Parts: sequence; structure tokens; C-alpha cells
Amino acid sequence: METAVRDTARKSWLMRLGIALFALGMLAVIVVFVLFAAGLEDLPVWLSAAAGVITPLGLGLGLIALVREHRQR
Repeated sequence: METAVRDTARKSWLMRLGIALFALGMLAVIVVFVLFAAGLEDLPVWLSAAAGVITPLGLGLGLIALVREHRQR
């Protein structure tokens, strides 16, 4: 149990940033789907760009943080 607490406390800032960006991007994807299902076809470009760019950026940062963390051990 203590190990899980220590691992959570030791997460790098890059991993936290990656998780936050991925979550924000997934929220944008959900909003795009909901708006499209509601019948709106002219969605804002920034919303589509956020859904298409922020999600993979967060995933990439998370993977980079994971590799860096693994190499440090």
C-alpha cells in the first residue's frame, strides 16, 4: 500500500502533463462527437484542432515520460 503512495508521489511532471493533456483532448473529442450528433456541422476549427492535436500530444508525452522513468531505474 505504501509503495503505491510513493509511486504516485514520484510521478514526473512530464507524466502529469501528458495525462492532463490527454484528458483535455479526450474531452474535446467527446464535445466534437456530441455537437456533431446534435446536428451541428460547422464546428469551430479550434475545437477540431484541439481534439486532433492535444490528444496525441498528451499520449506522446506520457509515453516519453514512461520510457524516461523506466530508463532511470
